[in-house]
Amino acid sequence: MSLQRSTKKQISWSGPCWLAPVALLAVVLAGCGTTPGPDKDNASAGIGPDGQPIDTRVIPPRAQTLYEQAVASMASGDFLDAQLRFQEFLLQYPTFPGAHVNLAIIYASNGDDFGAENSITDALILDPEHPAALNQLGMLQRRQGKFKEAESAYTKAIQADPDYKLAHFNLGVLNELYLQNLDIALQHYEHYQALGSSDKKVEKWIADLKRRIESNRRTANVTE
Repeated sequence: MSLQRSTKKQISWSGPCWLAPVALLAVVLAGCGTTPGPDKDNASAGIGPDGQPIDTRVIPPRAQTLYEQAVASMASGDFLDAQLRFQEFLLQYPTFPGAHVNLAIIYASNGDDFGAENSITDALILDPEHPAALNQLGMLQRRQGKFKEAESAYTKAIQADPDYKLAHFNLGVLNELYLQNLDIALQHYEHYQALGSSDKKVEKWIADLKRRIESNRRTANVTE
């Protein structure tokens, strides 16, 4: 399988009572959303209602409106407007990790890995077990060629939330294309699908992996 597959991006929302990660083109969403299918190479997210409870702090309606406007701008692809709105939000409410994660996604989409890393660090200081922040850290480390570190970050995201399907997806990509652990990649793709993704592309990747694993086993038996 070629390295042409790209991974999904995320938007991260900080709603008044919970954060639900969603995947878009380059974004993490905390709240509710929908998810398009993954593109396998830049290990992002896609829009889909994962519904993991993350943040229970309540914010005033005006701040909630500002956050929702920032998320809407991000979802529409207007990252400059979204960045300004998230920064304004954080000036008033700096302790919401989802806003930091979304800024990290925006920076990464603009090729600013330094800014992305700083925002991810800010999110993890606030919540060391924030699944979306850990997932973004893994994506950053994968881009930097730090594959074992990326594996560790994705694994921590799953330890924090075993049903965080974006991390399962990214672990599948990492193990298939970069670590060459086909059996492990298959497990994560299947887990990703089992969590309700029903992604046709991943379904094809699973079938392809099963063929390749079986072919490798037959070759190994003949060699022995």
